[in-house]
Amino acid sequence: MNETHQNVIFDGDQFTGYNFFNDIYERCHFKECQFIKTDLSNCKFIECTFQLCELSMTSLKGASFQDARFDECKLIGLHFEDCSDFGLDMSFDNCTMNYSSFIQMKLKKFEFSDCILQEVDFTETDLSEVSFDKCNFYRAIFDGTDLCKTDFRSAYNYNIDPRENRIKGAQFSFPEAKGLLSAFEIEIDS
Repeated sequence: MNETHQNVIFDGDQFTGYNFFNDIYERCHFKECQFIKTDLSNCKFIECTFQLCELSMTSLKGASFQDARFDECKLIGLHFEDCSDFGLDMSFDNCTMNYSSFIQMKLKKFEFSDCILQEVDFTETDLSEVSFDKCNFYRAIFDGTDLCKTDFRSAYNYNIDPRENRIKGAQFSFPEAKGLLSAFEIEIDS
C-alpha cells in the first residue's frame, strides 16, 4: 500500500534497506537521512529537498523526481537512468556522485554545482545547456554525449573526445580545456 506525505520534514531518519515502493512525497524536506540500499522504486518526489542525505546504492526504478534538489548528499552508485523521465527535474549542489550513471537521459538545462562526478557514465546523454560549476569529472565517461552549449568553464579533470561527442557552443577554460585533446595523445606544455 502506498502512502502520501505532504509538507513533512524528515530529520535524521534511518531508512537503510527499507522499501518505499510507490510512496508519494510532495514538498517534503529530508535532512541527514540515510537511504543506503533502499528501494525507492516507483516513488514520486515532487518539490522535495534532500540535504546531507545518503542515497548510495539505492534502487530508483521508475522513481519520479520533479523539481527535486540534492544538497551536500552522497549519491554513490545510483542508476539515474532507471528514473521515470516524466517531469524529471533535479539539481545537485555539493554532492558526491561517484560511480553513478545517467546513460541516455535527457538532462537539458540541469544544474550541477561543486559536485564530485568520479567515474560517472554520461554515455549518449543529452547534457545540452547544462551548467557544471566547479565539478570534478575524474575518469567520467562521455561517449555520444550531447554537450552543446554546456558550461564547463570552472569544471576540471574531464577528458572529452570532440570526435565522439557533440560540443558545439560548449564553454571551456584553460588549462582544463587540455582534456579535450587527451584523445589525440599529444603533449601540451603548461
